Amino acid sequence: MIKQEILERLKPVTDEERAILDGRTTVDTSIYTLEDKSVISSKKLLGDTKQISVRLHTRFIHFPEHTHDFVEAVYMCSGKTSHIINGKELCLGEGELLFLGQGASQEILPAGEDDVAVNFIILPSFFNKTLEMLGAEDSPIKDFILESLLGGENRGYLHFKVKDVLPVQNLVENLIWTLMSEMPNKRNINQTTMGLLFMQLLNHTDKLVYERREDAAIMGIFRYIEENYRSGSLKEAAQLLHYDFYWLSHEIHERTGMTYTEHLQRKRLSQAAYLLKTTRMPVESVAEAVGYENKSYFHRIFTQKFGTTPKKYRVSCIEKEL
Repeated sequence: MIKQEILERLKPVTDEERAILDGRTTVDTSIYTLEDKSVISSKKLLGDTKQISVRLHTRFIHFPEHTHDFVEAVYMCSGKTSHIINGKELCLGEGELLFLGQGASQEILPAGEDDVAVNFIILPSFFNKTLEMLGAEDSPIKDFILESLLGGENRGYLHFKVKDVLPVQNLVENLIWTLMSEMPNKRNINQTTMGLLFMQLLNHTDKLVYERREDAAIMGIFRYIEENYRSGSLKEAAQLLHYDFYWLSHEIHERTGMTYTEHLQRKRLSQAAYLLKTTRMPVESVAEAVGYENKSYFHRIFTQKFGTTPKKYRVSCIEKEL
């Protein structure tokens, strides 16, 4: 649970909420929107200079369907709130996180006084540091998460049930505290905190609540590959995840444009590149460590992927560090 000191700063009724309690029956759109009343504007909530801000989630009133021209994250400090996201009702409980891509539609049902949440208003450019911290290593899980928020039409959303994940709770609390306080180097602190938060969330994708069965299947496969890339198989994955083998194979290709084998190879080669860069293992040992017994085949597909041989790749990494 969030520290009481922060909760006490958030819980008092705001001027906007006081007007609602005094009889206002509709949301004051002048606070949130410009010409298009269905789009919450970052200029209204951030101004021209900020990339991220935090504000108390407005209680006591129904917030009609809308989208955002920014990425929004909702963190439930206490109580709960009900949201309708892309037409589906979602209950956000205490300690849970909800990320919304810019194109995701959101409608919010009235919350009570003890239902305290904060909204993070985040420009996509703020995530540049996060992307840098997550690194260039190929990771299907990372791509799935970031694509849901920053890629395509941005209609995705991510609901993390992370109430019991202490590192996530601490990082969200730190982000709230820093944004609410005046301190030097605030932007760099916030960007680093967001990067660390996503690192933690990528370790807890088992806490994700999925909009569709297909999303759960794809993320299950990605987690399986992360943990079993050396010797895993689609047949074993289907059995462990309780999906029909042929349905799962089709769904992977349909949803990602790649086969299971292509995802597996992508992970293996990414891990090989990491080992070549960070260890002194012989190239043949690296190949074996990531699941390739045929060394000639490993050399060929590594060269196809990175445009250079494993040995030359290692040398180039060493030269870059000098």
